[in-house]
Amino acid sequence: MGPEHVAFGLRASYGLPYVTPDLVLAWERGLTGPTSAELTALAGVLWCSPGELLGKPRTLREHRIARGLAPDDVARTAGLELLAYLHMEEHNAWRGNERQSAALADLLQLSLPDFITVTGREAKLADLLRSAVTTRWQAYVRPVGKMVPLDRRLLEDTLQELHQDYQGQMAATLSWGDGDAASDAGEAGRDFLDRIVDLFWAAVQDNTT
Repeated sequence: MGPEHVAFGLRASYGLPYVTPDLVLAWERGLTGPTSAELTALAGVLWCSPGELLGKPRTLREHRIARGLAPDDVARTAGLELLAYLHMEEHNAWRGNERQSAALADLLQLSLPDFITVTGREAKLADLLRSAVTTRWQAYVRPVGKMVPLDRRLLEDTLQELHQDYQGQMAATLSWGDGDAASDAGEAGRDFLDRIVDLFWAAVQDNTT
């Protein structure tokens, strides 16, 4: 189906008169995103589920849609007013308390990494992890543990491993090797810090198995 066919289906079958082929192309290219109603209609036109159109969900809204839940389902289960929940979803900023967060994680079947992302804690976790690998990792076991409820020994092993990996890369920039090698090592170190959250979860997985 071309964009014009999809747009026609959305207008004719789902009462979305403003949808044009250009808008469909913008959705395809990721220039803009469909609303929940538009996504549901789009899935209907394409004979698939809304979750299949999302890829790997990242935001609160995407996780909800991937589970086929309406906003009021999530709000009711979490014990929130619908408007309050919709505001959180619109701004991708979870503000629920501990009990509400636990209910959200259970309803949406969130993994721990997804839960951290959806509740807006990933940026703070990244800051803590960067500090842990660039300074004394031991000082960050407790702060990271308060955010990420993992076994303390597992957390210690993971932070120590990341610290050693990063420091090893930084040591290369200070060696008496040629300038190109040092520059490459420095770039690798910056990339390491940029990907610190993904590296953390990968290390947790490796140390768990």
